Amino acid sequence: MPLTYEKKYPLVLGIGIRLVCLCLFCAVSAGCAKSIDLDLPDKRPAPSSRKDSGKISATQRPYKVLGKHYTPIASAHGFSETGIASWYGKKFHGRKTANGETYDMYAMTAAHKTLPMSTWVAVHNLDNNQKIKVRINDRGPFVTGRIIDLSYTGARKIGMTGPGTARVRVTALGAATRYAEKEPVAFRELDYWTGNFTVQVGAFQEKANADRFREKLSKSYLNAHIMVHEDHRGRFYRVRIGRFSSLKDAERFRDNLLKNDGFAQAFAVAE
Repeated sequence: MPLTYEKKYPLVLGIGIRLVCLCLFCAVSAGCAKSIDLDLPDKRPAPSSRKDSGKISATQRPYKVLGKHYTPIASAHGFSETGIASWYGKKFHGRKTANGETYDMYAMTAAHKTLPMSTWVAVHNLDNNQKIKVRINDRGPFVTGRIIDLSYTGARKIGMTGPGTARVRVTALGAATRYAEKEPVAFRELDYWTGNFTVQVGAFQEKANADRFREKLSKSYLNAHIMVHEDHRGRFYRVRIGRFSSLKDAERFRDNLLKNDGFAQAFAVAE
């Protein structure tokens, strides 16, 4: 049986899409439980682009700015582009960045429209041959023709604070794994498509309801399980089915649940 089939009988899988549904299952067939307590998303800013938080980070979701749509890429592997760099400083110093950090104009950071957060990139000023390494922690720039916004210090180190812009080549390095004198010298690939994924189909605040729902699902689906989650709202028993090594496979399974199996809502998550 193909790996993308998690049900015990054959499935006709729908076409996978990249948008991960962030709503929760809120309707089940009669008799499986008396009620479902919705585990609503936490409204606080996501601190980083992590996939161990139980859901795809907000910084990896498609977004829209000034009427234009942007879709963050899932992997920085092999990424390189050439274009115009700009920089931002005092006006934004101390404000929140897209990943929830506080912008520090003196740190070695940058804004990019689609690279995964925490990706380190090499920036080569093609006008004067100076190079730096900066970490992506914000989204932008949204001025037509510009590909990266550097912090003040980053821009100063490659001699572009005066002119304001420069022609650069940006090359993704990955997530830093080792530093020497505060500068990253070793990296690992950042990839949001591979890992351990499953599909969440319900969330309960009563454990007994979650247990009954999981038991019913286990008669038709493989790997029906419960994950306990606690936050400022309380404790939730999240019911999930399936196990996948790629986000795309989990999304295809989710699409089939939505289309063919009578589930009102379901979404892929990382575990």
